[in-house]
Amino acid sequence: MKRQTAKLLRTALAGLAIAAAGVFTLLPSVASAAPATATSNVNVRSTPGGAVVGVLGSGERVDMQQCQGSWCYIEGRNLSGWVSSNYLSTGRGGGGPQVIGPANPNPNFGISVGPGGVSIGIGQPPVRPIPPRPGPRPPAPRPSFGEVCFYENPGMRGRSFCAESGDRIAQLGRWDSMIGSIENSDGLQVRVCTRPNFRGDCRVYTTDAFNLGRFDGSISSIQVY
Repeated sequence: MKRQTAKLLRTALAGLAIAAAGVFTLLPSVASAAPATATSNVNVRSTPGGAVVGVLGSGERVDMQQCQGSWCYIEGRNLSGWVSSNYLSTGRGGGGPQVIGPANPNPNFGISVGPGGVSIGIGQPPVRPIPPRPGPRPPAPRPSFGEVCFYENPGMRGRSFCAESGDRIAQLGRWDSMIGSIENSDGLQVRVCTRPNFRGDCRVYTTDAFNLGRFDGSISSIQVY
C-alpha cells in the first residue's frame, strides 16, 4: 500500500512539472521593442503628458520600447521620450501600437490523486462576480408635524378648529374667549394666553385637556410647537 502511494505521488509531481512547463510555454511573449513610424510631426515629452523635450518628424522611424495607456516610450537616433500613440504606426494597419500580452496572465492548474490514478487540470482562474450597483436611495420621509384641535365646549364637544406645529395665532378673532377643551393626541406643546399677542396669564398643555378650568372661555391667543 505504501509503495503504491509513493508511486502515485511521484507520478503526481512529474505531471505537475509537465503541466507547469506546458502552461508557461503556451503563454505568448511580449516583445521588448517594436519598430514604429511617426504619422505626423509630434511632440516628444519627458513623461506621459509632461514637458516637451523635442519633436519627432513625420515619417521618422523609431523603436517603441513600452506603452502606458495612450503613451509610448520611443527611442530614435538623437531623441527619446514619450509620444502619444495616436501619432505612431507599427505598419500593421491603423495608427497606434499593437501591444501583445498574455491572454491569461494568471493560469491555474490542479492535480488530484485518487484510486483511478492521477488527474491534472488546467483552466482559467475563477471569475469573481461583479456585485450589482445599489439603486437610488428612497426619498426621506417627510416629518409629521401633528396637529392640535380646539373645541368650544368641555369634553371635546361642539364646534372646533385645528392648528399645526409651528402655528402662532396672536388673535383668535371670533374664537376669542370661546375655547373650552383641547385635543392634543400628538403630544405637542400648546401655549395658551388669556390676552392677544401672548400676553396676560399663559399656560402650556402637552396632553389632552377635557376641561380647562380657569382658562375655560378665556383664551385669546395660542401657539403650537
